[in-house]
Amino acid sequence: MKISEEFPSQYLKASDLGGREIRVTMGRAERETIGTDKKIVLYFKGKEKGLVLNKTNANTIGDGYGDDTDDWFDQPLILFSVKTDYQGKVVDAIRCRVPTAKDNREAQPRREDPISTGPQRVTGGVSDNLSDEVPF
Repeated sequence: MKISEEFPSQYLKASDLGGREIRVTMGRAERETIGTDKKIVLYFKGKEKGLVLNKTNANTIGDGYGDDTDDWFDQPLILFSVKTDYQGKVVDAIRCRVPTAKDNREAQPRREDPISTGPQRVTGGVSDNLSDEVPF
């Protein structure tokens, strides 16, 4: 029995990403009460869990898409996990980034390589580690 399954969180955690970079499309941003604080929670299209934004992630998104959260709607974002220091402990955290041109390039089709046998993958496409299949 897994405790995380017995007490699921309504908010996204680094472990939900499964060590992968996840491409999402931003939906709505709402101010919600979490504990005794009011925080911005960003929700994604087609996903149940929201991401509680810290200052780092809010500023990253704001730098890419503007200061007004209304302008973030329907924009792509890449989520990934990192190790960070929090209250003297190293913990997993979620970070985000605006997709780059490399992220947006479609994977190149396979072509026949006249030197070796079998189809060869053309390099320079989207990272194989980038996925929009999110387990949350």
